Amino acid sequence: MLSKPAPVLPEVRQVKPGDTLQLCRCGRSSQLPDCVCACPEKLELLPEREQFLLLCRCGLSHRLPYCDGSHHPPVRSLKDRWWRFWRGV
Repeated sequence: MLSKPAPVLPEVRQVKPGDTLQLCRCGRSSQLPDCVCACPEKLELLPEREQFLLLCRCGLSHRLPYCDGSHHPPVRSLKDRWWRFWRGV
């Protein structure tokens, strides 16, 4: 029996003033959410306050570099959402 591959979950990253981030907005980076090439679409982020970011690592988000939950297939009901949450999938 083949097991399903583990989903690529988002990254929670704490940023602080003085940090410089270069984040991928095109989804082609080999090290998502970071942009490791000279892509003209990259987002250079200079945080002005300490905060947590939820960053996409799967490349499916419509709001790159931020996660919008696209790594999960849609569910039909609130019960299904709770089930998915509590199972940890």
